[in-house]
Amino acid sequence: MLAELLNRRSGLVIGADKARLIESKLAPVARRFGFRNCAEMLGELPWPQEELAEAITEAMTTNESSFFRDRVPFDHFRARILPELCAARAGKKRLRIWCAAAATGQEAYSLAMILAETGLIADGWKVDLIATDLSRAAIARAREGVYSQYEAQRGLSVQTLVENFTQEGTNWRIGERLRRMVSFRSFNLLDHYGWLGDIDVVFCRNVLMYLDAHIKAAVLDRISATLAPDGWLILGAKESAPGWEADAVRGVYRGMRMAAAKASVA
Repeated sequence: MLAELLNRRSGLVIGADKARLIESKLAPVARRFGFRNCAEMLGELPWPQEELAEAITEAMTTNESSFFRDRVPFDHFRARILPELCAARAGKKRLRIWCAAAATGQEAYSLAMILAETGLIADGWKVDLIATDLSRAAIARAREGVYSQYEAQRGLSVQTLVENFTQEGTNWRIGERLRRMVSFRSFNLLDHYGWLGDIDVVFCRNVLMYLDAHIKAAVLDRISATLAPDGWLILGAKESAPGWEADAVRGVYRGMRMAAAKASVA
């Protein structure tokens, strides 16, 4: 029943060999809802209340993140993707970027740091940086922008940390300028994408690998529909978009609408 619930609500696939993982992630949920243990809680799954079903689904999602994680995609974004898009959008001076699995916000804030370095906003550009995640708890943390010493150190130099954060005891708070650049929202990738409009760059990293193959294909189709014809999709290094036009960097794809159309015809 747990596997069915997760697949229906989020597309996640979980095997029978994940018993320890299930126990560690769901034990806090069981305590919060007053169950004696996970087994008792999972016995409710044939007829779960919406609040319980949502809490279980969120608890089983992976929210691992860090600043400039796997730095290559960020370097590629800074050195190639951003200059190409700026040249193509010079007339309108507008960019729209979507972090589709933002977790606790480090990826989105990493992009905000890069964008701040370019001076685009000061030069009159309107930049929409949208960050979404299935987990409401993760999005709440991202909006707050407060990270532990360990989280703040991961991927950031001392200089970058000092320039962009304020220390609060043993924690670090992201600067107000960067926080205002990001719009955070809870969103399920299985829902409708119409509210997004045209997007120039989609970061959807390390999430498709956990999805059922059919749901993964559906998500990629929806991303393709919302991505600008010359837009870019950045996946995790271990992920791929079969039939779509790959760039030289692993996990980076471009021209998604055109490539997807070709794939569907083939």
